[in-house]
Amino acid sequence: MLRVGDKAACMACRNLVSTNMGVRFRVPLQKLHPLSRAIHHRYSGNSNPQRPPHRAAARYFTSMSRLPMRPPKPPPGSGGRGHQQQRNFWAIRLAARLLKLRYILLGSAVGGGYTAKKTYEEWKDMLPDFSEYNWVIPDFVWELSNQIDLDKLTKALPEIEEIVKLLPDFDKIGENFSFLKSLLSSETTGDPPLKATDSSAAAKQDASDKQYKKPSDKEKFDQLQEELLRTQLKYQRMLERLEKENKELRKVVLQKDDKGIHQRKVKKSLIDLYSEVLDILSDYDANYNTQDHLPRVVVVGDQSAGKTSVLEMIAQARIFPRGSGEMMTRSPVKVTLSEGPHHVAMFKDSGREFDLTKEEDLAALRHEIELRMRKSVKAGQTVSCETISLSVKGPGIQRMVLVDLPGVISTVTAGMAADTKDTIFSISRAYMQNPNAIILCIQDGSVDAERSIVTDLVSQMDPQGKRTIFVLTKVDLAEKNLASPNRIQQIVEGKLFPMKALGYFAVVTGKGSSGESIDSIKDYEEDFFQNSRLLKDGMLKAHQVTTKNLSLAVSDCFWKMVRESVEQQADVFKASRFNLETEWKNNYPRLRELDRNELFEKAKNEILDEVISLSQVTPQHWEAILQKKMWERVSTHVIENIYLPAAQTMDSGTFNTTVDIKLKQWTDKQLPYKALEVAWETLQEEFARFMAEYKGKDQDDIFDKLKEAVKDESIKRHKWNERAMDSLRVIQHNALEDRSITDKPQWDAAIMFMEETLHSRLKDTDSVIRDMVGPGWTQRWMNWTSRTPDQHVRNETKNELERLLKLHDEHTAYLANDEVTTVRKNLEARSVEVDPVLIKDTWHQLYRRHFLQKALSHCNLCKRGFYYYQRHFVDSELECNDVVLFWRIQRMLVITGNTLRQQLTNTEVRRLEKNVKEVLEDFGEDQEKKTHLITGRRVQLAEDLKKVREIQEKLEAFIEALHKEK
Repeated sequence: MLRVGDKAACMACRNLVSTNMGVRFRVPLQKLHPLSRAIHHRYSGNSNPQRPPHRAAARYFTSMSRLPMRPPKPPPGSGGRGHQQQRNFWAIRLAARLLKLRYILLGSAVGGGYTAKKTYEEWKDMLPDFSEYNWVIPDFVWELSNQIDLDKLTKALPEIEEIVKLLPDFDKIGENFSFLKSLLSSETTGDPPLKATDSSAAAKQDASDKQYKKPSDKEKFDQLQEELLRTQLKYQRMLERLEKENKELRKVVLQKDDKGIHQRKVKKSLIDLYSEVLDILSDYDANYNTQDHLPRVVVVGDQSAGKTSVLEMIAQARIFPRGSGEMMTRSPVKVTLSEGPHHVAMFKDSGREFDLTKEEDLAALRHEIELRMRKSVKAGQTVSCETISLSVKGPGIQRMVLVDLPGVISTVTAGMAADTKDTIFSISRAYMQNPNAIILCIQDGSVDAERSIVTDLVSQMDPQGKRTIFVLTKVDLAEKNLASPNRIQQIVEGKLFPMKALGYFAVVTGKGSSGESIDSIKDYEEDFFQNSRLLKDGMLKAHQVTTKNLSLAVSDCFWKMVRESVEQQADVFKASRFNLETEWKNNYPRLRELDRNELFEKAKNEILDEVISLSQVTPQHWEAILQKKMWERVSTHVIENIYLPAAQTMDSGTFNTTVDIKLKQWTDKQLPYKALEVAWETLQEEFARFMAEYKGKDQDDIFDKLKEAVKDESIKRHKWNERAMDSLRVIQHNALEDRSITDKPQWDAAIMFMEETLHSRLKDTDSVIRDMVGPGWTQRWMNWTSRTPDQHVRNETKNELERLLKLHDEHTAYLANDEVTTVRKNLEARSVEVDPVLIKDTWHQLYRRHFLQKALSHCNLCKRGFYYYQRHFVDSELECNDVVLFWRIQRMLVITGNTLRQQLTNTEVRRLEKNVKEVLEDFGEDQEKKTHLITGRRVQLAEDLKKVREIQEKLEAFIEALHKEK
């Protein structure tokens, strides 16, 4: 602590301030505080009357500092002795505290100097020792090192003599400062800047230099090359470490950017925009041949040359299926590489993300790619031209679009289609003939170069090599197997193959094990090239090796090609759009531009409206149609197999027994099935009727083919609910067993139904007889026609049988043999030869007509027989069992129609509507089906317009983003 009144302390305070500032200066007196100046003048012997009294200044100074207050002035007579002793005590305390402060200051200076020396030594150890190669370092380096002036740094430190003046007892501290100053001063004596040794080490180095024998030029060169290689690898590892840290930082930044993905509109990356354009082009019709003029990296090579492995190293994940010597890539795979926070993969047409850091997701991705490849291959084929689109994102991945093509083969093996080789060549040419495509030619370094097929193909597509990058794989195996490593040098220099290329690269993609990870492959590749003679002997340059350098070079080449060609392609599509729009305006001025999908949606809505109309059909309409169709279907069986056999027995009891038995058999075996068939056919006809009605209401005829296909497929898929058959059988059986006609209207309705049926059958029978005997006398004279010989014989037979019926009105339905003989002899007497079979056949039709005529006459009599039926009177003439039969049939038809109508409206119409929706959904997902069913120039023109506009818009957005990135 500082005591006021101590002159030496005041001077020390001024020196202390200047020392702590790190600069050697003295504070002028005029810049001191007024109180400090007062103290200075008081103890320096300068009594200025203008200055304030020293005691008042001392009180003020002590009150502003942390020193204790000065004791008050002693009273007169005390002599001031105690006050002087107290002043001496404060002087001792001040000196002690001042010494302590100097210790702290000097200790900090010494510690800082030692820390600086240690840090300097660590920096020197991190740098290689080039002292043995001073002859290689140019002179300007030495000149530059001489320009470094270390004197300024030395002078910046405080002078040790001034500190010693204040503390004369600290000689050791002064020696430390002298050592630090001498250490820094020694660097200005002309030693190399990268060399850092102490004095003893320098002496040893001088002694070793005297004994050192100057090496030869070749040894110098070898030593320098090894040293440079070690240095390069050392800094390469440092660079990889920094890149890894940078990747983690990028991941964190991208994750932060993704936090607000739901709160703001997602902005697509540049490569994603470009990939979308290529996806649209891959689906675009090849009428204009423009979709192949946008750049992409086409990966081609011989089978098992390592194409897929190179692509996996660029994508930093084992994403492709692999096999031992067999063809695995069966279709082109477009891989869009971009940077993202997570290492994931996703298909274009799927929302699932595969986490490429998890082995189970990698296995699932490989399996999915293999399934898609096999699905794209048609029956009887081995490879497919259908492209599988895949995107891969991850930290540090270079942005580009690559297409992995099937490997080129020289021979078609067993199990392959005969045209596999030609198909692979055509696919490869189709991608490589694009003038803006970058060809990544993969060559297997472990096999003889003369066995390569792909190099000739690439040289044909790109003779000048302006867009080809050559990659030699499996260099580790090549170095072991080849007797002359110079052959590898010839390959990577482009002297062995006739093809030319922009660049040549040599890579190692692992040891051949399918279980290797990407990181282990990278480490193996780095270790191999670090120890390989190919680099040590100068056969390969450092920038020509490793897949990382390859990825950087391919990405740069890709984006350069994109920037040079994308605007030209945008102009091409702009011209195509103008031509298509002009054609539409001239041919379809009043129609909207609806593409195939939009037209399908329009047709879908119309079809669903037509199906809904089925539910609007009235119950009366359904029942009337069902009864009519049901009777048309079963009337022949009822008349021929039930009514006529029973009625021709001419006995009431036998009639009822026969009818009951036959109705029971019919109900158990045929009737329910017939009823369901009728209901199903009725539903189909009504559905077709509604669709035909809508077709006539100014509907677009472009949908006719689609509607017909939907109707047929829906009906084909619809299966009637057969569980209703059992209940329908019971209902029909109960209806047919009921014989009780309760009122006269039902009786009259049954008679009317019977008359209509009999009249219809009689009419049909007359028509058959007319066809048998030929035209009558009037028709022959009016129409100038005549009978055939067979008709003449049948006419004579008919006349003879009619005379027999007149004689026996109650004749049975069958002719006896003697009656047949009599008829035949009578005809032979008139010179008509007739066969007995013809007689019986003619008799059947004549008797049928005769019976129906009698039944109609009996039906007229039964119109007044309800009274007798109700009271169970037995009268042979008015016994109307046939009327009861027809009433039972009629009632069965009504009940069956009502039951089927309920099933139709409650169940089947809805099921049919569901089937129609399913068919429409299936057709909507089947692009080939839509293309086949919705056709025409109008549709194709709208499709082209939509695609061209979409491509142009995507290209313009991509170009705008590309300019912003520039």
